[in-house]
Amino acid sequence: MSCGCKTSGDSAHSCGPKKTATGCESVNTCGNSYKLSVFDWLSNINNPTSNRCDFVEVRFKNDRKSFYKNVNNIPLHIGSVVTVESSPGHDVGVVSLTGELVKIQMKKKKFSEELALKIYRQANQKDLEVWQEARKKEDGVKLEARKIAQRLGLEMKVTDVEYQGDSSKITFYYTADNRIDFRQLIKDYAGSFRTKIDMKQIGFRQEAAKVGGIGSCGRELCCSTWLTDFRSVNTNVARYQQLSINPQKLAGQCGKLKCCLNYELDSYLDALSHFPSSSTTLDTEKGRAFCIKIDVFKKKMWFAYVDHSIAWYDFDIDLVKKLISKNKRGEKILPLEDLKQPETSVQTIDLIQENSVDRFEKKNRNNRNNRSNQNKPSNNQGQGQQGQKKNRPERQERPERSDKPVRTENPSANSGNQPRQQKPQPQQKVPVEKVKTEATPNAEQNPQSNPNKKKFKKKYPPKKDKDA
Repeated sequence: MSCGCKTSGDSAHSCGPKKTATGCESVNTCGNSYKLSVFDWLSNINNPTSNRCDFVEVRFKNDRKSFYKNVNNIPLHIGSVVTVESSPGHDVGVVSLTGELVKIQMKKKKFSEELALKIYRQANQKDLEVWQEARKKEDGVKLEARKIAQRLGLEMKVTDVEYQGDSSKITFYYTADNRIDFRQLIKDYAGSFRTKIDMKQIGFRQEAAKVGGIGSCGRELCCSTWLTDFRSVNTNVARYQQLSINPQKLAGQCGKLKCCLNYELDSYLDALSHFPSSSTTLDTEKGRAFCIKIDVFKKKMWFAYVDHSIAWYDFDIDLVKKLISKNKRGEKILPLEDLKQPETSVQTIDLIQENSVDRFEKKNRNNRNNRSNQNKPSNNQGQGQQGQKKNRPERQERPERSDKPVRTENPSANSGNQPRQQKPQPQQKVPVEKVKTEATPNAEQNPQSNPNKKKFKKKYPPKKDKDA
């Protein structure tokens, strides 16, 4: 048996072993999220009195709910599928609330206990099968009902269709701007669907609640998730909140003004109570000025001259109150441009550095500079190294090596290392000095040609020793 967490009340999606005495553990995730879900915060609290509430709240398709009396004292919890009394026949629904909170809801909605119908039993397998078969027909019936209404030329829209649990009645929910003549329409519906027909007119807000959708805020519509009472929204609500009267931005999916405009209205009215009236005028030496704009958050008012309304001047509400009190005493105030105080520029620190375009390049430059500074020795280090060089003892001159080559016992093994070990003979030093003397006059003639050019000595490869 299903817990009924599916939005349409379909029992094909069940919680399995997750059901407890207080209902489904994952009411908001099993199958689909509850529309107008209810949380019983008194479920874990024992009733101090012996009196037990016999009334139960049962939810049907979409947002339709009603209260029933548990005459047979059936152990019910949130998510139980029950068969309840209806006219005619019976209906199948899901228990959405039990306990003492049901009395509070009945008192809130002014529901009389005498009008409450009774619960027959928990739904058995036959009741569930008939209920599921009736739900599968609803989409086809809705399309056929729209075609019939269009053929008769009626200016109405069939929004939703709901079958009763025993398939003995169909309820058609429709929206229309004018009154509709249903005499021929009901005859055609009864002839096509072969059951009892019930027509109910709903508003555009109720239509959006039944259909559902995503609002401009990116979340599900409030009317289809938690909002139950639809209050009227006036255009003055937008004026109090300093919003532009743009019907495309202020209207919701239902075509009416958004219900969320009422949410912050009390906060705006409380803030505006400290402001002077928007129709306030100031008598200045230059002429009369009137209020053009009000900023609730900055607590400022903008004024402009009647003759020259292009230039606007903003003042704090405390200063405006002082100016109004001067006018009441019959005194004229200074011109607005003289009263305007110079704005003090506030220095802001960009901690995230989002405004700078080259914020990534600066980091690379700093890293490069740090690396170069690490490689370069500091002045103190250089001076210390020079002092160490001075304190070092002078190196002793190495003894001159003999010009005779050193023979090895295995000439084949060390043949590759011979050029490195042997030193050139003294006869080979003579041409090197000649090269020096030949290169020096060119350098002296053109010292400015390339002063930083390094001078390299020309080396000749050592001659091979025949004795080796």
